[in-house]
Amino acid sequence: MNSKEQKIASFDPNGVGDISGGLFGLPFTIEESEIVIIPTPWEVTVSYSAGTAQGPQAVMDASPQLDLFEPSIPDAWKLGIAMEEVSDEWLAVSDNLRQKAEAYINWLEEGSPEESAAQFGNITTEVTTKGEEFLQWLKQKSLAYLNQGKMVGVLGGDHSTPLGLMHALAEKHEEYGILQVDAHADLRDAYEGFEYSHASIMFNALKLPQVKKLVQVGIRDLCQAEAELAYQSNGRVAIFYDATLKENLYAGDSWKKECKKIIAQLPQKVYISFDIDGLDPKLCPGTGTPVPGGLEFEQAVYLIKQLVKSGREIIGFDLCEVAPGETEWNGNVGARMLQKLCNWMAVSQGKLEAQY
Repeated sequence: MNSKEQKIASFDPNGVGDISGGLFGLPFTIEESEIVIIPTPWEVTVSYSAGTAQGPQAVMDASPQLDLFEPSIPDAWKLGIAMEEVSDEWLAVSDNLRQKAEAYINWLEEGSPEESAAQFGNITTEVTTKGEEFLQWLKQKSLAYLNQGKMVGVLGGDHSTPLGLMHALAEKHEEYGILQVDAHADLRDAYEGFEYSHASIMFNALKLPQVKKLVQVGIRDLCQAEAELAYQSNGRVAIFYDATLKENLYAGDSWKKECKKIIAQLPQKVYISFDIDGLDPKLCPGTGTPVPGGLEFEQAVYLIKQLVKSGREIIGFDLCEVAPGETEWNGNVGARMLQKLCNWMAVSQGKLEAQY
């Protein structure tokens, strides 16, 4: 078997992407890689359009056709990035529970008619129990890699999925902040009765005392209770509304200035939670709950680069809510954002050098 060094020497980064290779067509195994991506094919509580459970495979399938050259980070590909195989077991559980949850959500939307209430009596308990199992599965898997000195990213799935990684990082770090790029605040308490709802991920993250700060960027769709939770958090939650960011830009402020304000709110160690619907939906039309507005791709990348340039360390990340849609476009955009997140996390941890 070739060593990592031999693979690097024989690999042609200018060649045609190897669809039989690993993530981005790279030749590295999990063991050889500095960054491990854990796919989380789960979307049980999706409340609008489904499809995100197929997101990891869609991103994987699109990834080999990316060009590997990163102008700011020469030879970034040599670091070694690999993704675990998508779990057929969890995908099957998700599909099964999704059907039950969808029927329950439809019942709620119909006004919860009393005559059919009995058939939905145990749904929320069943989904919560499996959600807890999923959390612990991801937590232990993440800890195993973190304890080997590897960097870890999660590829969803809906936005509920990365909670296990957040728990793992809470065991490895005394404190950290979360930078959330998203159209939604995801601060609902057990949305629609599901404790581990995709709309409750940040409510659940804030239960971790190690999470000292939550900074949300691009928010443009939230309920009053979420806004009040942020307002009453004594500064623990900072929301940078999409409309306010745009108005500041229209008034003549630079994106660099806006990014500086955002980053100033964050502590030294940062976890990035990237919901693809934080981008303009022209970039992610297949995502479950698209909302007009949002960041351009390069705006988001610039924010990440400025975060790293500030000297802060990215300790982990997730990329969620990519759904295949009707074309390869969603997986294409998702794969490119995944590549950026991997590369800049590595720079922030001193594994790669960047030329800003």
